[in-house]
Amino acid sequence: MPNSLLTNTSAMIALQNLRTVNKGLSMVQEQISTGKKVANAKDNAAIFAISTVMQSDVKGFEAISQSLNLGAASVGVARGAAEKITELLVDMKGLIVAAQEDNIDRNKIQTDIGQLREQIDGIIESAQFNGLNFLKGTDSTDFLASLDRDASGNVTASAITVDSFSLETTAGATVDNSLGAGATGVNGDQNSAAQLVANGNDFALDIDQNYDPSAGGDVWEVRIDGRKFTYTAQVDDDLNDVGVGLNNLLTDAGYTTNLVAGTGGSADVQLDITNDSGDTMAFEVNVTDGTGGGLANLNTLDVTDAAAAADALVKIEGLIQEAVDAAAEFGSSQKRVELQNEFVTNLTDALKTGIGALTDADLEAASARLQSLQVQQQLGIQALSIANSSPNAILGLFQ
Repeated sequence: MPNSLLTNTSAMIALQNLRTVNKGLSMVQEQISTGKKVANAKDNAAIFAISTVMQSDVKGFEAISQSLNLGAASVGVARGAAEKITELLVDMKGLIVAAQEDNIDRNKIQTDIGQLREQIDGIIESAQFNGLNFLKGTDSTDFLASLDRDASGNVTASAITVDSFSLETTAGATVDNSLGAGATGVNGDQNSAAQLVANGNDFALDIDQNYDPSAGGDVWEVRIDGRKFTYTAQVDDDLNDVGVGLNNLLTDAGYTTNLVAGTGGSADVQLDITNDSGDTMAFEVNVTDGTGGGLANLNTLDVTDAAAAADALVKIEGLIQEAVDAAAEFGSSQKRVELQNEFVTNLTDALKTGIGALTDADLEAASARLQSLQVQQQLGIQALSIANSSPNAILGLFQ
């Protein structure tokens, strides 16, 4: 290659190599200073896009975890209150049993029962967390539980629904409570909200065409062998909506049903419930306007005479079962919320690990690379210096 004063090819090659080394050295130094091999979209657009979406999901799941913590605390308060109410009702049962004895001061026992009832009222009023009280009313509360992203990137939110379980002692207006049935069943009045018809050990629940649920708020309580299912009629519900609501509750619980819809309000809506076990099935349906509470019978407990004490003993068993059902329902809901929170926490950790694998720098490799590039930089500078000095050799030709 001839020497030239105008074009120093060796210096150009040395300079290109030095620029390449300096670029690599800059990248390694940035990785060491930031701890990331993909810090922005320029480093790797695809990985940056994926990791950014995953990071947004992490932020969402962290917020969900807070929501679930709030839900677990709220339901935990209700569960603890229901369990305490159960204890007080058991104490009350002890007093009622004592009142069955003739040689006892029933008036003093009645006073003690009244004090326990007031204590139960106080617990119900105070069993709230951040203003949410699951022991009052029949409303449901949704707690954000997950964000579900499909293959197309669409995100949907899912929630855990916790139903209130009223343990209030106020009495509500009855729409229909004549539908209690054992193995033989009881036919309701034609003017009732519904009729319950027995067919052997199976049952047919006819929601009467004259019943109008459209105002909303009526509570349908179905009990089968001690299991309680509650559907609250919504505003603008028709007979079919009530039938579908009850049918969904029973099928979700494993009962075999058949819903026969009515036609424009001109016929009853019939819900057939099959007794799969073949054993005697205790069935009861109560319809109230939703203003009363599950412990309304507390106000009717009277042990001041023998007959009333005997009646109170029957009622207290139902009240205890009501409180036990509430505690069990809240316990199940709290456990589900806590399990979901544990899953969300583990999922968040897994996402963070995945993001790190995509974007974090290997500092051990970066350290070794840094030393290598520093040596290459020094050699490149020397090579460039040698290449720049080569034109000086031409001066010897003119001496």
